[in-house]
Amino acid sequence: MKNRAVFLDRDGVINQVILKNGRPHPPTSLKNLKIIPGVKEAISRLKEAGFIIIVVSNQPDVARGTLDRKNVEEINRWLGYKLLIDSFMICYHDDSDMCSCRKPRPGMLVSAAKQWQLDLTGSFMVGDRWKDISAGNAANCTTLFINYGYNEEQPESSDYIVGSLFEAANLILGDKNAQ
Repeated sequence: MKNRAVFLDRDGVINQVILKNGRPHPPTSLKNLKIIPGVKEAISRLKEAGFIIIVVSNQPDVARGTLDRKNVEEINRWLGYKLLIDSFMICYHDDSDMCSCRKPRPGMLVSAAKQWQLDLTGSFMVGDRWKDISAGNAANCTTLFINYGYNEEQPESSDYIVGSLFEAANLILGDKNAQ
């Protein structure tokens, strides 16, 4: 039997983003990292239900030279420890690199599926940007878009629109009180 996963984007899904001109940016260190309320409970409930929790995150600021890779890895280690995340798949490339791992391409999800023996059609992708949702759609996952109204392109289609990871977990777990 294959496993099922909940893929999570990191910035904006697990931790708060830093907004600049209505556009989201990642925290640059543990000092400015803040976990979004309800995230720890949502992940705990998903894990209790048997889902593997995998973070799939684009971190292009490393390729652009505006963020140090060791800071990204330090944040990930801390989040993994605090939230009991099973795996982190990170793309450090910029759009111009044309790699297969950078969302909206599904490379990180497909790679994780091989590593964890996942059924992608029984898995979920939760993200706050169009690239997250496009990657989830390309991998045949059920997609849940957290709509913060960023000043940028919106997803063409997602299976659900929610206000938080907590709401997304309720939908995934079939909670009758989910919005």
